[in-house]
Amino acid sequence: MSVQIDKVLVSILQRRLKSITEEMSIALMMTTRSPILCEAKDFVTGLYDPKGKMLEQTENLPILSFSLGPVCEYIVDYFGDEIYPGDVIFHNDVFSMGNQNNDVAAYKPIFFQGALVGWAACKGHQADIGGAVQGGYNPNATEVWQEALRIPPVKVFEKGKLRKDVWDLIFANIRLDIVAEDMRAEIGSCVVGERGLLRVLERYGLESFEAHKNYLFDSTEKMMRAEIRTIPSGVYHGESTCYFDGRTLGSKYNIRVTITVQDDEISFDYTGTDAQTTGFVNGTYTSSASATILTFLQMVNPNMPHNDGMVRPIKITIPKGTILNASYPAATTYGNHLCPNNADAIMRALGPAIPDRVTAEWNELLCSLTTGIDPRKKTPYVDIGFMGLKGGSGAIKGVDGYDHIGMIDASGGVLDQDYEMFEQQTPHLLMKHEYWQDSSGPGQWRGGLGVETEFVIGSDNTKLVTFGDGDIEPARGAHGGMDGTLNKIELEYPDGRKYLCATKDLVENVPNGAVYFQQAGGGGGYGDPYLRPASLVATEVKNGVISLEAATRDYGVVINSETFGIMEEETKKHRSSRSIQGV
Repeated sequence: MSVQIDKVLVSILQRRLKSITEEMSIALMMTTRSPILCEAKDFVTGLYDPKGKMLEQTENLPILSFSLGPVCEYIVDYFGDEIYPGDVIFHNDVFSMGNQNNDVAAYKPIFFQGALVGWAACKGHQADIGGAVQGGYNPNATEVWQEALRIPPVKVFEKGKLRKDVWDLIFANIRLDIVAEDMRAEIGSCVVGERGLLRVLERYGLESFEAHKNYLFDSTEKMMRAEIRTIPSGVYHGESTCYFDGRTLGSKYNIRVTITVQDDEISFDYTGTDAQTTGFVNGTYTSSASATILTFLQMVNPNMPHNDGMVRPIKITIPKGTILNASYPAATTYGNHLCPNNADAIMRALGPAIPDRVTAEWNELLCSLTTGIDPRKKTPYVDIGFMGLKGGSGAIKGVDGYDHIGMIDASGGVLDQDYEMFEQQTPHLLMKHEYWQDSSGPGQWRGGLGVETEFVIGSDNTKLVTFGDGDIEPARGAHGGMDGTLNKIELEYPDGRKYLCATKDLVENVPNGAVYFQQAGGGGGYGDPYLRPASLVATEVKNGVISLEAATRDYGVVINSETFGIMEEETKKHRSSRSIQGV
């Protein structure tokens, strides 16, 4: 007898699944100890069906969340019939569908009435994962073993019993005790997900749940197909550039995508993308495909449920051996950070077709990591400076870009560090962290502001790793909008010597007292800046967002330096000096 579908129940189940993943996220945030997890929330949580298909996710970091499903499917195939109640499986291996070595996942199968009915999973960026450099980022790496400990699918709990030998083998190869503690928190988060899904099944029954789940998947697929049909059918091409592979100065690598829209289906084909590098500036299929999905989702209905039905009409082809899908045993730690370049190629392709839904370009990511021994505690520390890396997003028609939102692959999900906690967790002294005036790309709708960050290094022989892009090509403006600003990281040593860091760099023995300075650029503007209301320009000059000089130079608005009032005649003269191009 078939189950009668209750559409109200479908909606209730979708929201309940979402709330369970949110409960998992809260549990993980409250029980982890590393700042990258408990403060920055560089993790994701999700629920998956018995085959590993996405039920729902909480996407603090979208590029991670769209990598949980493929690994879950791999695990199901890998263990086959040897999956039992009480199992917990760890995984990070980039050559078995992982996205980045530091992003370690925990998976827990969920059984109901003796049958496998689903999976709870979470993945978080760990403070260390072995390899040659503490913290996991090694710009000098040429192969995976120089980057990290590889963890293919492995049971750390089997039938509810800890496999102590496996646990000790893994964590004997990781420098920091905090990683084991954070992975225990991941297991706890999965238990929260397991309990939540079991309560749903106990209330509605397995047969009803499966029927309504399938209906939810099919309904979501219809929603996505309807969104795709709003894009004119055709073939669109986009190309972007990644600068410097960390080994050869002046090196450039092109990402090329052909996007084909045919009625209610869309395909992304990266044939023609440049070959992989000899260093760590490479992506995996999973990290690159995740970047494609999260970028495209910014162009469609944001209220669409995130489950397997959403991705059914999307096809992604990334040839092996390219910079976006490097072949074994390549170094690939940088792979997540190719997302902004990938997003640029996609937006350049689709921008002419759907200009009202594609933003101007976002600031490229430039990040840094400091490691050393905290002299106050005589203990090692690792810190990824989330304050400094968060530039501005691109504007879109009708809306300014977000200020200080960070990388497009996080889409605002990664939070800032708390200033007080930064100084407790590291020996550094924060001197400055503020919006960077004039960093946004001018436009009728301006790009988001970037930030300036400065702190004093507080440990001897500090190691600084930088990884990112955006020091050569700024975020592009769109439809008459102007470009954002470039990224920069600079060290000033106690003797006055300055060192401009490369975007992929490993700086050894940075002394106590050196000053770290970073600028994260703003996003691109959208539309002619001369169409921006003069009153809004005046307000932003008063608030320090735009300088007096930039108001005149970029927006054609002349502001009184004492009253911050608009000088009407001078402004009229400037704005009438050229024809304004509408959007």
